[in-house]
Amino acid sequence: MLTKNQIRFLKAQAHHLHPVVMIGANGINEGVDRELERALDSHELIKVKLGNVEDELQAEMIAHITAAHQADFVQKIGHVAMFYRRNEDAVKITLPRD
Repeated sequence: MLTKNQIRFLKAQAHHLHPVVMIGANGINEGVDRELERALDSHELIKVKLGNVEDELQAEMIAHITAAHQADFVQKIGHVAMFYRRNEDAVKITLPRD
């Protein structure tokens, strides 16, 4: 679980990032899950474009990503959500301690 200070730090780190995974109207499938896993392993902090769907469906997508990939949800702006998952083998982002 991320603290408020860590979320603020990650938001600043994610500001310049572009979405690395895009989810279409068909939602999350096996291929999207593989790409999410690969992106989280290699980047730790990623942006995901959730597609032009209703907010309820976007909330379901966010819940799926956090549960299935053990990722922390950072924030959602419009149709873009940010997720963080520490890679113990190759740490790229050092979170501040509270």
